[in-house]
Amino acid sequence: MENLGIDPRLFDYINHSINETPFYSLLGIKVNKLGPGMAELDTIAESKHSNPLGAVHGGLYMCIADAAMGNAVRSLGIKGVTADCSTAFIAAASNGDRIVARGQVLKAGRNLVFVRAEVYAGEKLVADSKGTFYRTGIIEFK
Repeated sequence: MENLGIDPRLFDYINHSINETPFYSLLGIKVNKLGPGMAELDTIAESKHSNPLGAVHGGLYMCIADAAMGNAVRSLGIKGVTADCSTAFIAAASNGDRIVARGQVLKAGRNLVFVRAEVYAGEKLVADSKGTFYRTGIIEFK
């Protein structure tokens, strides 16, 4: 896990919450990098992530893209929820592939945060996502 310049308390908070999120654990999602307005997460595609055709299910791409976008938002100290998300499926991944999602905040407004994520299997782009998050507050430390 690499901190690319956010407050160490925020980095620890986000990293801890990712590790404690049951759904992320179910999918095997881990954080690689966090920086101001960006997050990189990954997982290893397994047979449990397969669709009926034996390829990695697009739902995994969508979930890891949403997670990368949401944590890119949180890297700015913003609490938010996904209001809209769309994903274009570009290519298929296989079991055993390392799936990496890179989320980037495009614009953080007063109420809405616009975000994008790319999902890769190795060097191959497999999905492209865009999302809109609704700001629900700020992350505070005690």
